[in-house]
Amino acid sequence: MRRPNKLDLRKTLFILPNLITLSSVFCGFDSLRISASAQGEEDFYRAALLIVFAMLFDMLDGRVARMTKTQSAFGLQIDSLADVVSFGAAPALLVYQWTLRQLGTWGLVVSFLFVACGAVRLARFNVLSMGESGKPTKPSKYIVGLPIPGAAGILVSIVVANHAVAGAMGKAEYAWGMLGVTAFLSFLMVSTIKFRSFKDVKLNVRTVLFVVFAIGSSVFISMQMKPAFVLVWLLGFYILLGIFESLWQLPQRFLKRRDAGQGESDSQVPPEPPAG
Repeated sequence: MRRPNKLDLRKTLFILPNLITLSSVFCGFDSLRISASAQGEEDFYRAALLIVFAMLFDMLDGRVARMTKTQSAFGLQIDSLADVVSFGAAPALLVYQWTLRQLGTWGLVVSFLFVACGAVRLARFNVLSMGESGKPTKPSKYIVGLPIPGAAGILVSIVVANHAVAGAMGKAEYAWGMLGVTAFLSFLMVSTIKFRSFKDVKLNVRTVLFVVFAIGSSVFISMQMKPAFVLVWLLGFYILLGIFESLWQLPQRFLKRRDAGQGESDSQVPPEPPAG
């Protein structure tokens, strides 16, 4: 008699992080459904919360893959496709339906620009993350370009904060400001500005001071405004930190490029002919 094949638990573990990724896709899809037929601020708030849940699943799938040692090229690709839906199309349609549609063609163009730049940013990330064997490489200290979940988080946190102030930020006078924020986030995603990945966080004095500042400033924002604005501040501070560090390192990069250019020019100078 033929013996039945034994179940390989190792292979079944590869399904777990992918199921979590698909859960993120479902949240993004449901957010698209609600945004497309939204009738008021409550619907926009629900759509924003679904994107927040998608972010939680997005953070969880990578950690589960690392814990179970099931990282794969397939997981990297499906995660990027999920991000295009949950953090590209979903927040873009949300912010368009919420306020940018008041600006007509400009609102439509900038909403699409957010999706397009997010897709380009994810494609570049996949290329930079693939090793020679085709498998994902170890995450580095910095990420080139603003991660698309961070860009989506800014838009979503503004919608959540708008719900906390009874829809006051959704009026026509704030639409151009929201247009500028969306366009700026689109630029940051495809830029070469490096943002910290926090993969190498160590317990030291600098880390403690950073945490104390984040907590203290969050308490101040919560007391002066609304608790919902804390997330806007924290994500905004993360973006400002990346821009500041890039500007701080700009002179060093310029000197390195100049030295490298001088080295190449010196190597191209032909040797002098021997005397006599």
